Amino acid sequence: MSKEAVLKLLPEIEKISDDKLRGKVIACWEEAMAYRQWTVEELRSIPFTLLADDVKITFIDHVRAVCNMCIACDEVLTESHGESKTPVNRDHLIAGALLADVGKLFEYEKVDGSIVKSDYGQKLRHPFSGVGVAFKHDLPPEVMHVIATHSKEGAGEKRSPESIIFHHADFIDFELVK
Repeated sequence: MSKEAVLKLLPEIEKISDDKLRGKVIACWEEAMAYRQWTVEELRSIPFTLLADDVKITFIDHVRAVCNMCIACDEVLTESHGESKTPVNRDHLIAGALLADVGKLFEYEKVDGSIVKSDYGQKLRHPFSGVGVAFKHDLPPEVMHVIATHSKEGAGEKRSPESIIFHHADFIDFELVK
């Protein structure tokens, strides 16, 4: 999968101001997409969760919506309280938001035209494989923290401001669909 295909799927990547971080996020997506040879069309059609029936929101729509909710939340907090009172690293927030579910590309697989949880996914949920691919591509620990703590696996952990924002934005989208 090419950089252009990733950027076409996820134009929010361009909102990351740090060129190196942006490149690492793209590399994570390229690797995850290549793992099961996911096509752009498949990623635009698969459901974002297998935990509910008849999900109409696609994986890519979910990733983009939650990323944009995170950006909007950071903008409102900054406007309302100032940067010093709600310190959020916008690049880490966006990168974490875009990578939190990248592990689902390892967790899911295609079987007879259906998307199902793979044997791999039965043993290792997406926060773990997402952190693994992010680690492999040398993403900052602050970004890996967002990925690691965004779901039930992060319960009980002290979350960073970026993780708090992402966690709540993610569950807004999830709870409304479920």
